[in-house]
Amino acid sequence: MESALTNATGQTNFTNLDWGIVAVYLLLSVAVAFWVKRFAGNMTNFVGAGRAVGTWLGIATLTGTEMGLITVMYSAQKGFTSGFAAFHIGVIGGIVAFLVGMTGLIVVRLRKHEVLTIPEYYGKRYGPRTRILGGIMLAFGGLLNMGLFLKVGAMFIVGITGMNPDGSALKLVMVGLLVLVLIYTVIGGMISVVITDYIQFVVLSIGILVTGYLAVESVGGFAALFDEADKLKGREWFDPTDPKSGFGTEYLAWMFFLGIVNCALWPTAVARALAMESTTALKRQYKWSSISFAIRMIIPNLLGICAFIFVMNKAPDLQALFFPEESDANQVNNLYAMPIYLGRILPAGLIGLITAAMIAAFMSTHDGYLLCWSSVITQDIIAPLFKERLNNPTRIKITRILIILIGLYILYWGLFYGGEEDIWDYMAITGAIYFTGAFSLLFGGLYWKRASSTGAVLALVAGCTAILGLGPVQQAIHSYIPGSLDGKAIILAEDTTVKFEEFEEKDSPEKSFIHYMFTDFIMAPFEQAKPWRRNALQEWTAMIRQPSGILQAVEVTYSSNDEIEVENWPKFEPKNGDIVSFYKPISGARVGLMTIAFTMLVFFVGSILFPDRKLQVIIQDDSKSNKTISLDSTGTKISNNKNESQMP
Repeated sequence: MESALTNATGQTNFTNLDWGIVAVYLLLSVAVAFWVKRFAGNMTNFVGAGRAVGTWLGIATLTGTEMGLITVMYSAQKGFTSGFAAFHIGVIGGIVAFLVGMTGLIVVRLRKHEVLTIPEYYGKRYGPRTRILGGIMLAFGGLLNMGLFLKVGAMFIVGITGMNPDGSALKLVMVGLLVLVLIYTVIGGMISVVITDYIQFVVLSIGILVTGYLAVESVGGFAALFDEADKLKGREWFDPTDPKSGFGTEYLAWMFFLGIVNCALWPTAVARALAMESTTALKRQYKWSSISFAIRMIIPNLLGICAFIFVMNKAPDLQALFFPEESDANQVNNLYAMPIYLGRILPAGLIGLITAAMIAAFMSTHDGYLLCWSSVITQDIIAPLFKERLNNPTRIKITRILIILIGLYILYWGLFYGGEEDIWDYMAITGAIYFTGAFSLLFGGLYWKRASSTGAVLALVAGCTAILGLGPVQQAIHSYIPGSLDGKAIILAEDTTVKFEEFEEKDSPEKSFIHYMFTDFIMAPFEQAKPWRRNALQEWTAMIRQPSGILQAVEVTYSSNDEIEVENWPKFEPKNGDIVSFYKPISGARVGLMTIAFTMLVFFVGSILFPDRKLQVIIQDDSKSNKTISLDSTGTKISNNKNESQMP
């Protein structure tokens, strides 16, 4: 029997003509990889495109990688759920990119060190152990970060082309996309990435602008769009500081830091900076790219908003899918909303071009990311373990093998990860495992002479605490989250209500003023429950555990001192004797900000308490004057000796 979702995706304007357009584009992309294979003979060319990328090509390739299909999908999802309030993410990103271009924050000094990867800089500044650990942390956080790219890209193609999402189509599309990306990334390296990024930048820029215009027209123009958004959602859809918007000032602060990350810390963006022909071109690249950093989020946000208005006003079948009235009905993943919507409003022919543009965006991101993570593992983990004895052909071969292995991993992770976070929030949390520590190491190493290798190692390890922002991790350790409530046995379960032994208010012993101040400071990020009050546990998460150990998490909609209500049970209906416990989920933004502060504190204290015994010195050849320039770890010249050829 055909499901409602299958019926919804089947109502698309996608035709055989559109399939032909997509096929031709993909064949051209693969042809480029074979054409540039002869230029990828060493690691500098394979990973860094020979460090010869000019300003405008740099802007195109940076935009092509950072505006991938995953970006379009998670931004559209944010627009679908949060409206115009989500625009702040793109606006902040654009402003921060421009500031980085003006100041050269981190990236200019990093470019002067002529490294291929960020962990390579760690090795020069802090030593080999920091380089290896930094490479491991970068690879771990980066691989988790891109784990859902493949699945989300396949969901777009299934949704817009009318394939059957209930069958094996999603898995087959994931495999097909992966094979395509692996072929030309393995063959051509960064050179093929840069060239295809440029082509995809042109196709995507035109396609996304045309799509945005048609999307607005499909709901009656901008005036009607604003009016309907205000009527359906109100202020929360326009003001990110509104309590009901799902954002708030804490989230805005988190987005500002993520803006710095996207420009100056995230390896795929930094890889483009390190491939630039000069620091002047690098700064110009960031200033102009700031426009695309904003647009890449805002236009997909707009598509998501238009999709929501269309669903609510013109597509009752889709409204039943994404916002079911029955409490026991399964809500369809809202990532499908935008591609299904585009499949209905775009005409045949044009929809093929848009799909090709989106697949181009998908390929732009994947090629850059696969090359980045594989080269980090080769250059910064494997090569140092072999004492740098690996020659160029061996390194390229290892990198190509790793690209394939990473591809297989993201296929597995996309099929089996069960978290419920918005994709954007998932990426921010997983990326924080790497970039919270990286910020301390890069900023401290480039601008602070007393930064030590021990402080760097401690900061990298401290960054692992960011993983606590993931929903499945919080569920697994919920009993250890400050403020959580111990389990109580269920004595009665009826429909969506469970009863248990009542909570009683406890007398608090007298404490000193200093004790109160210390407790308040430590517990400030964690909400303290007073479950004896009505609705004190509303929006908390109830964890139901069966005697066999099976768990399910569900949000509480109503509570009193001896019972709770929920909308529905996602896995099983509780029974008498099951155990219910409670915790308040910590937002990813809060976990991220806490991790930043924690890693910086650890880095600072570790560097002060455990200084390096001798100054790290970086030797840099000046081929023009036949001299060797000795630089300290911040890039400051120490000496200029004609015959100096090794570290003093």
